[in-house]
Amino acid sequence: MTFPTSEDEHWIARCLELAREAAAADEVPVGAIVVIDGEIVGVGRNRVEQRCSSLAHAEMEALQAALAKMGQKRLPEAELYCTLEPCFLCAGAILHTRVRRVVFGCRDPKFGAVRSLATILEDERLNHRCEVLEGVQADQSAELLRAFFRGKR
Repeated sequence: MTFPTSEDEHWIARCLELAREAAAADEVPVGAIVVIDGEIVGVGRNRVEQRCSSLAHAEMEALQAALAKMGQKRLPEAELYCTLEPCFLCAGAILHTRVRRVVFGCRDPKFGAVRSLATILEDERLNHRCEVLEGVQADQSAELLRAFFRGKR
């Protein structure tokens, strides 16, 4: 079992800022960043409503930005940080881009593909696997989501 480092806490705090920006834009509050060698190379937040696309997840946006910045199709040295457990769509993109490590805040019991419904990032049948760390600032991530959906009711 691995424990979060101060860097993990720092990057998830940045993801929480992005999640708050998403909530302010009336988007589900999820934020994500991609880090390589201690530098942010991709940033994303949910933009599903803004882009009218169910594919505009925070992780997808962060991965696309990182790929563009690095000029590569794969990110084998990358760490992806996000406030919410990645879904199947995002987990597939994480695997295809060969991200090395994923750190997330809270679980997603309805769509989570990393711990809740599946463990796809660590599935030994696949040709790539990621190191996974969950629960970094999980309470803050979950509270942002609860507050957002309370406001919708």
